[in-house]
Amino acid sequence: MALLATTLIAPSSTASAHRPATTPEGLAVLPAVQPVMTCADVTGLQLGKVTDATVTIASATVVTAGTPAPYCEVRGTIAPADTFVVRLPVNGWTQRYVQTGCGGLCGNANINYGQAGTCPVVTDGTVASATTDMGHQGRNDGSWAAGNPQAQIDFAYRGVHATAQVAKALIKAFYHRAPAYSYFTGCSDGGREALMEAQRYPDDFDGIAAGAPASNMAVQNTFHHAWNVLTNRAANGDSILLADRLPLIHTAVLAACDGLDGLTDGVLDDPRLCRFDPATLVCTTSSQTCLSPAEAGVVRRLHDGATDAQGRRLEPFISHEWGSELEWTLFIPTAQGQTVASEMFALSYLRYLADPNQPRPDYQLSDLRFTVESFWKTVMPSSSYQAALDPDLGAFQRSGGKLLLWHGWNDQHISPQSTLIYYDTMRRTMGDVDRFAKLYLFPGMAHCGGGAGPNTVDVLTPVMAWVESGRRPGRITAASATRTRPVYPYPTVARYDGTGSTDDAANFVAYTPRNQVRNDDDWVGRRLYSPGYQTWPRAVDGRLVL
Repeated sequence: MALLATTLIAPSSTASAHRPATTPEGLAVLPAVQPVMTCADVTGLQLGKVTDATVTIASATVVTAGTPAPYCEVRGTIAPADTFVVRLPVNGWTQRYVQTGCGGLCGNANINYGQAGTCPVVTDGTVASATTDMGHQGRNDGSWAAGNPQAQIDFAYRGVHATAQVAKALIKAFYHRAPAYSYFTGCSDGGREALMEAQRYPDDFDGIAAGAPASNMAVQNTFHHAWNVLTNRAANGDSILLADRLPLIHTAVLAACDGLDGLTDGVLDDPRLCRFDPATLVCTTSSQTCLSPAEAGVVRRLHDGATDAQGRRLEPFISHEWGSELEWTLFIPTAQGQTVASEMFALSYLRYLADPNQPRPDYQLSDLRFTVESFWKTVMPSSSYQAALDPDLGAFQRSGGKLLLWHGWNDQHISPQSTLIYYDTMRRTMGDVDRFAKLYLFPGMAHCGGGAGPNTVDVLTPVMAWVESGRRPGRITAASATRTRPVYPYPTVARYDGTGSTDDAANFVAYTPRNQVRNDDDWVGRRLYSPGYQTWPRAVDGRLVL
């Protein structure tokens, strides 16, 4: 496969002659800086007053295996239980710091660059980096939160911020120089962490890449995932739709909608244009080529999303986009009796995080009521500090920050609609956000990667170039084993120019639809996407106090 390429448009008018020389990718050419101390001596550093609690350095070891360049790996803890890991290049650091996010409910401190893995300063090992377990270890069932309000706060926002403070202090001590530029990249909950940083700590990072953000955490991990399971459950407890039916549905969707973008390639460039009706697959006889009315009903409800009995939406419209059906095994079982991932996601949150001071270890999905009253009762206790929905990023913009939002259209975990609504609300709140924020939607990409479309991409280099040389992100090339395809800032899409292979990104041009799709944000929780919604809770006598 050819190496990934990122093509950026010409520097903006704000670029000046005072900017440093740049690489072809638009990154500043920064002198390499050598350490002023040995890795072993790092364990003796005192980091008092760096953050809001005691910092303990447990180990500092030079790592040479499986890395493009040796680094000093520092591990430690920010009290009470926020574990961090920092990597400091020992043979020349090019003055950049990258912090990576952590997915799911986290609980482990492992640096994972994800869709930033092909960024040049990552591949050559010249960047300092760090991550955190966000204040707890393991226990993906959420039980770590029971009776532990500080762990809930650390997971919500404090752990990432405190780690940024400590990592920068370690960098300054190790090189006698602070980072010239600091960046954050993450996907899924890492994307939520990214937005939380832009919203709550606008000075921590110069550039942020936020992928498939679980920004609407309290709704995502309750009504969204619970609906995935319960809307497919018959009165006797069996699953109505099983995974062996998904290829049939997917084939029918492609037959109806694949050509809408002018190219039949197995990928929907904008699934919102697809008007597929599952009822067209219904037949009256048992057949492998059609669906029962009950199965078709499940497909419709999974696409549309959670509602109450009156049809009022308990999550944004379009929970799962057309074209993503092959990814639905996240919540559609292969056999009766199988426990699907969506059930585990929902129970982890509903039992231990939805109500911060009242753990409910025996809670079952059947206890959740799909009503407006239940929605607010379930969502409000935790959403104001766990969700990252404040659309006013004025402080981040004023600090010079740049934000690249991105999402895969085939995401089976988190609907792209959540990110679209956030972006639209930013624009209504702030006006022209294009000066500091861009949104990319990747056709065929599943959750954070994978899927039917080109699904490997460098999301970090465009952010770095924007920060360091003023080049606004434009065309980004995504790749799979057999195909490359350009993706442009929303709402612009790629269109085949009619020449050459349709698997080659070089044969596509930018096209901005004259009549753009209006995203439907009419749902019960619409007001959650509002400025001033977030709170700063405290841990007091074993309880979380808002």
